[in-house]
Amino acid sequence: MSRLYLQHIPVLSTSPLFAGIAETDLPALLGCLGAEEHDYLRDEFILRAGRPITSVGVLVAGGAHIIQEDYWGNRAIIARVTPGDLFAESFCCAHVSELPVSVQALADSQVLFLDFNRILGVCSNACNFHSTLLRNMLQVLAEKSVQLTGKLKDVSQRSTREKLLSYLSRCALACGASSFDIPFNRQELADYLAVDRSALSAEISRMQQDGLLRYHKSHFELL
Repeated sequence: MSRLYLQHIPVLSTSPLFAGIAETDLPALLGCLGAEEHDYLRDEFILRAGRPITSVGVLVAGGAHIIQEDYWGNRAIIARVTPGDLFAESFCCAHVSELPVSVQALADSQVLFLDFNRILGVCSNACNFHSTLLRNMLQVLAEKSVQLTGKLKDVSQRSTREKLLSYLSRCALACGASSFDIPFNRQELADYLAVDRSALSAEISRMQQDGLLRYHKSHFELL
């Protein structure tokens, strides 16, 4: 097992895909899954829409956005990817012929790609942790579905204020506190909620004036 893979074991052990699997088992498991490491520079595309995909990505360093662009280049952020997170697993599972989204690095990043068919199949070495891996993958797919349902609720609201209230309410409930940081800057939040950045910033200011919240950059407190 490559030393480069070994240095990522602490991050991989936090990934939901490897929950319940001992760190000492991860090097052998990565070998069974045909893990391949790739490096990406900031703003470089990790995956591009329109191309086939057969491997699940696990971000081990850096950060990324899953984005969707239309014909004119207008961009919508679907989700943010942080170290330990998976991406492209739903499309691998659905056997899509072409990716409908792209994945773009937010900073210099490192990704391990895992052969999805090896995750589903029985290892030739009869590894006893494959059943755990399958169970974890189902859990990941279910949680991503729930997250997308939440985002759909946010963007389906009629006004910018209603979209903000829906999103910020979900953030507060998720962290169990009225004060929290969001993972987006203003432009990213506008892209995530599918609204104009200027309108978004103006609405946040009005919401503070109306006593609904306090904010500083990406930190919010609901009142």
